[in-house]
Order: sequence, then C-alpha cells, then structure tokens
Amino acid sequence: MKLEGKVVIAQGGGPTAVINQSLVGVTLEARKFTQVTRVYGALFGVQGIVNEQFIDLTQETTHNLEQVAETPSSALLSTRDKPDEKYCREIFRVLKAHDARYFFYIGGNDSADTVRIVNEQASLADYEFRAIHIPKTIDNDLVLNDHTPGYGSAARYVASAFTGVNLDNRALPGVYIGVVMGRHAGFLTAASALAQKYPDDGPHLIYLPERPFSQERFLNDVKRVYDELGRCVIAVSEGIVDDQGTPMMTILTKNSETDAHGNVQLSGTGMLGDLLGDLVKAKLGIKRVRSDTFGYLQRSFMGCVSDVDQREAREVGERAAHYAIWYNLDGSISIQRTGFYSVNYQLEKLSDVARKTRHMPDDYINPQGNGVTDEFKYYLRPLLGSGFHSAHRLRAPQVAKLLEGNT
Repeated sequence: MKLEGKVVIAQGGGPTAVINQSLVGVTLEARKFTQVTRVYGALFGVQGIVNEQFIDLTQETTHNLEQVAETPSSALLSTRDKPDEKYCREIFRVLKAHDARYFFYIGGNDSADTVRIVNEQASLADYEFRAIHIPKTIDNDLVLNDHTPGYGSAARYVASAFTGVNLDNRALPGVYIGVVMGRHAGFLTAASALAQKYPDDGPHLIYLPERPFSQERFLNDVKRVYDELGRCVIAVSEGIVDDQGTPMMTILTKNSETDAHGNVQLSGTGMLGDLLGDLVKAKLGIKRVRSDTFGYLQRSFMGCVSDVDQREAREVGERAAHYAIWYNLDGSISIQRTGFYSVNYQLEKLSDVARKTRHMPDDYINPQGNGVTDEFKYYLRPLLGSGFHSAHRLRAPQVAKLLEGNT
C-alpha cells in the first residue's frame, strides 16, 4: 500500500554533534519516494508543530543538506517540551491538517513517548499514519540499543579532554575533578577511562550514577591515590546519588532547585565540582585542587566528531524512512552490534523504548564502584572512530648525578 502525503521531521532535546546526519538521512531518503508530496522540517521540535512553524525541505539543495549534515547541533532547532496526551492531540491535529502521513522525531526516550502518543491519536481517528522515533542522545541511555547516535562523538570529546587533563596534572600535580553530563546513566563519564594508557594515568577515580556515592569513601579513595602518586584525576557524573538515591548536588548544597521537568537542576552551575573540591581541601588538606564542569562543550564540539558516529546517525535516518515509507511500519530504530566492529538496525515497538532508561551494565563497573572495567573499554573504543590519539611519554634514560648531596 502506498500512503501518499507529507513527511514531517522534528528534532527534540539536547543537541549532539551528529543529529543533523539523521535529519539529512531521513530527508534525502524520503525525497526519493513518489508518494511523498513534501518533506517539512518543524522548527523548535514539537513546539514548532503546534505553532505550524514548518520549513519545506523539499526545496533545499542536496549540497546544502550535506553541509548541514556535517554541522553539529540541531539545524531545525529544538525544545525541552515534554508533551502530555493533550499536547499530543494538538500535534496530531496540526499534522492531519497539513496532510502529514509520516512523522519522524529525532530524540531520546521522552521523544519516543511523544511519537507513541501521537501515533495512538492517529489510530483513534482512523487516520492512516506512520510514526518513527529516530534515536539520539549523548547519554547513551536508550534501551534495546547497543549505543545511540551522539554518544560516540561526545564520548570522544570526554576521552580527549581527560587525556589532556591527565597530561596537565602529571606536569603540575594536584587534584583535578571533572564533572561530566549524565543524570541517570554513567556511560559518558565512563568514557574518560579511554584517557588511560600508562599504569599511572588518570582518571584514577570514576564515579557513576549507577553506584551510591559516599563522601567518606570518596575522601579515602582520593587520599589513597594522592599518597601513592602525588596527584589524582577524578571523573564524576553530575547525577551521582547517595545510597538513598538523593542527588549529591542536593545534599552538598541543601538546594532542591528543579528544572522544567521537575528534575533537580544538575547542569549549568559548576557547583558540584567546586563543592567536591572544597571537601578535598578541607578534609585532606590538599592545596592544589581544581575542578571543571564540561557542560555544553561535550554535546556539539565541532572539532571532535566520531566518523563512526556520523555514519550511523545518517543510517538510522535512512532506515527510518525505509521502515515508514517502504514497509508501512511504526516504531523506534535501534542499533545492534553484530561483530567487532559492525552494526545492524532494527525496528522496536515504541512502547518498549518510551520513557525507559538504560544504565551501565554491572560488568562495565569495577567492584569498588570507583572505576570501569576493560569490558567497557572494549565496548567503547570502536565508537570513538578513527584518528583518536593517545598520549606518549619520553623514554630517554635519566643521566646520572655528579654532585654530592643530589643523590
């Protein structure tokens, strides 16, 4: 059955370095099908659909689309709106008015839920409609996926940044704390482990949301490493929680400011790193302590993009068009690892992906809960792509001392 009508594409949530590859992939594939009358892009995500803010991608040149594909962040712009059923009814009302028969939403698990509800509205209205969720998230927390587009490039940035941090910290020793994005899943923070090459390389400690964070254990860990090496590099997820599940940001600041979704505000302040740094100074007496909060830099850094991530982000967009337009199916695209290293794509039920969170597997986290295993490193390395550089050290022998008192 050929379902004739328009295609509408939107991007939601946080941008990534490769999200536009998915946009261009679905756009160019959709334009090949004769039953597609127009390909629209909705500005500002689902908010733009409700407000009828569309651009006609049918009239965009292929050359410029390819240039946009190589550009980080959301070309269609984005939104943090989390639609409920009433909101989704309005989305469907607009889509139907424009004779949209295919809806592609590029985003995370909340975006998958939006696609699911809009699809249900079409079914209730007996309106022939195909809806596909295209995966995207730097957090790598979508279930049923080996990994998600956007994660490989963000992980490459984090690994590269900690490689540089470790070199700096080795030259001028002290304690360094880097706070990395990740509210519920520690995949991105764990990527810092790819900076480790030599036995004494940092990060020496890695703390993830999947394991309870104890201030006492943290201080003992830092003291042990610092006493042994004279320095300590630490990677911390912004989402670390205590054994009761309370975010450490709330405990350390006694502040429960929330965002638009009711979540405790974790990003954008730099406070967690500063508070942990103050704790080290006060309790361990170490004077040279520094911290950074990576923030937006890890999401859309133009000079640090994984070629593997780019290719896969393009292909999930292309496969989405195939499933919806060729095969008349709804669902969520997932990436499956089929070898070392190759992938395949399959279609999952929207209800199996929507509003669910994937966490770091136990075998990726060390028994102490302050680092990752080699299994995780083997999992991650192919995703960083080609040309990922490791650091090197001088190997020249030390010259013997000649003056008395310098032995």
